[in-house]
Amino acid sequence: MRSKLILLVTVNLFFIAGLSGQARIRIFSKQNPESVLLTVTAGRYELMTFNGPEMVLVVNESVFVSKFNGRLAVKKNGSKAFECDSLLLRCTGGNDLFSVRINNGDAGWQSYAGDLQLFPDLGTILMINITDIESYIAGVVKSEGGPGRNKEYLKTQAIFARTYFYRHFERHLQDRYNLCDGTHCQAFHGITTDSRINQATRETSGLVILDRDSMLVISAFHSNCGGETSVPENVWLTGAYYLKSIADPYCRDSHNARWVKKVSLPEWTNLLVRSGYKGKTDNSSIFAFTQNSRMQYYRVGSFSMPFNTIREDLNLRSAFFSVIPEGDSLLLKGKGYGHGVGLCQEGAMSMSRSGHNFRQIINFYYSGVIITEIRNALILHENSKTVPYNTGM
Repeated sequence: MRSKLILLVTVNLFFIAGLSGQARIRIFSKQNPESVLLTVTAGRYELMTFNGPEMVLVVNESVFVSKFNGRLAVKKNGSKAFECDSLLLRCTGGNDLFSVRINNGDAGWQSYAGDLQLFPDLGTILMINITDIESYIAGVVKSEGGPGRNKEYLKTQAIFARTYFYRHFERHLQDRYNLCDGTHCQAFHGITTDSRINQATRETSGLVILDRDSMLVISAFHSNCGGETSVPENVWLTGAYYLKSIADPYCRDSHNARWVKKVSLPEWTNLLVRSGYKGKTDNSSIFAFTQNSRMQYYRVGSFSMPFNTIREDLNLRSAFFSVIPEGDSLLLKGKGYGHGVGLCQEGAMSMSRSGHNFRQIINFYYSGVIITEIRNALILHENSKTVPYNTGM
């Protein structure tokens, strides 16, 4: 047993030591683009292919890429179109930027730093942005936390995003990238020019959250906990010692602290019956239930149903609600927005405005954790395997 432990520690330390400093992020992962317009907005890029011509793109020059017979068709203004199996838009300096618009749509442009790989893949164009990790983290903070926030809150969100990245960077390894840009991983819509976000990311560069065994924590967050956070067992059926249910006075007057939804009696009873309820259904008063503190199950007599399941089925803001009879309907009076586990974003924003720093914010929501540099971490991989990060995927 001792030899296995030594091997695990040694291999994981090698893993951390081999980090390349780059993130491989699939962009537009939910849109399935069929065509792409790329424009250089800063610096100079080389357009490279395995079996086609090489080109140079400078500021304001564009190239159009589309699917064609299972390959990519590429056209730069003033040049002859050609086909290729894959494409690499490679930056040549340190401050190169490009913008992307997909499917000739009206969704607008998104800006990125670093390189871009393009492949035809199952009816779409697979695009992988190869970028500096800290630039990626700042982009995630913009997407997940929003602009115009207090710097200590932005530092907190940057540390959460960085912890998530390192904990999950094997998630899509077999697909040639680390993470996607959607909610399956972390929302990422390109770089940000917000000076507060970029400064907060720089000032926390490399910092992550570890548990007492030096493993990266579950960096969970949500919009508003409604005054009390949830234990993860209520949501994911698995727990972590550092994620406890705590009373949170900081978010109770925030925008997403309260909500109400009216549900007809037939809609409510149909939901319960589909889940096995066999009792009476003719009177709304039967279904009254008060949830003053977070609970896992809604109960009617001997019947029980997870609050989280009700939330998902009815698309509710949270699973923290009481059921109030009102004639032939039921009022669901709820608190908070999101799953309620981990960091409450609106609570953290309030804490930062009242003078708390990022360490105090994190330690309020997470018990017994360590905020330290990534080089001090051991990584437990999602796929139970150890592969050096800089393998060229």
